[in-house]
Amino acid sequence: MPWGLRSSRAVGRSGDIDVSEHLSPEQINELRGELERQLSRLQKSMKVTDEALRTVELDQTAVGRLSRMDSLQNQSLSRGLRDREVVRLSQIREALARIEKGAFGVCTLCDGAIPFERLFVFPEAPECADCVS
Repeated sequence: MPWGLRSSRAVGRSGDIDVSEHLSPEQINELRGELERQLSRLQKSMKVTDEALRTVELDQTAVGRLSRMDSLQNQSLSRGLRDREVVRLSQIREALARIEKGAFGVCTLCDGAIPFERLFVFPEAPECADCVS
């Protein structure tokens, strides 16, 4: 049995399905590649965000009041971005771990198959669309 697939029958909201056959090895490899690309882009983005989060040195004589306020506001926005990036990093790493464990494409809530179309758009998705809504 190819890795990335779990051999079992699961009863999800979509009915009795064989989760060992709903994703082909090619589809899993395609999704793994996309997750790895997203991980690489995210790690680069996080380096830029880290730079933006450095303590703002405000020289009271060289920078005007509006420039100081702008710097502080930008830093606050960067903090929010960093929080979102950390969550996304966790989601991508968990999806890659599910691939390695052979549980990728199986809903973590109902054990049903997550359709390839959903994973193509959201490869990090741990739940099927029915369980999310």
